[in-house]
Amino acid sequence: MTNYDPATALVVVDVQNDFADPAGSLAVSGGKALIPDINAEVQRAATAGGVIVYTQDWHPESTPHFAKDGGKWPVHCVGGTWGAEFHPHLQVVGRAIRKGQQGEDGYSGFRMRDLAGGEEIPTDLEPFLREGGVSSVVVCGLATDYCVKETALDAVRLGFKTAVRADLVAAVNLEAGDGDRAIEAMRAAGVEIE
Repeated sequence: MTNYDPATALVVVDVQNDFADPAGSLAVSGGKALIPDINAEVQRAATAGGVIVYTQDWHPESTPHFAKDGGKWPVHCVGGTWGAEFHPHLQVVGRAIRKGQQGEDGYSGFRMRDLAGGEEIPTDLEPFLREGGVSSVVVCGLATDYCVKETALDAVRLGFKTAVRADLVAAVNLEAGDGDRAIEAMRAAGVEIE
């Protein structure tokens, strides 16, 4: 298990009502049950002086990301709504990095993709971590097979030593086994699975 210090960040991915609450529009099975253990990890990182950062989907009302507008997902995490807010049981003690605000696909906490032109758009996460002297990240949250996976893969690609807490993630599993395949893809890319 990773030991935190000022050069290590805990990245808590998308623990928002639409994903973590059973009443959410894209609820992840078991998501709410992870929150007490994620909070314990937040405390462990904070006590050791680690950096804590949260990612947050923050979509407009209409975006090609949503099924109603041609995408594949139900409407979720519309900025300023209950669904987009962090789950009320989540302990939020660090900066939030929002993604998808202009309708982009925003699986990774590090980058988004403009759906019209296809170009990659960085978020503020990498500059925030670099400016803080962070060289290692630990990723947890929702969902294993989408935003956790893409955030971890980008962290490795950008040169961060990266670990995922497998006990602090849960998968959407649109197809049976997607979560397991995501874990294997991360491991194959050099992510340490804890």
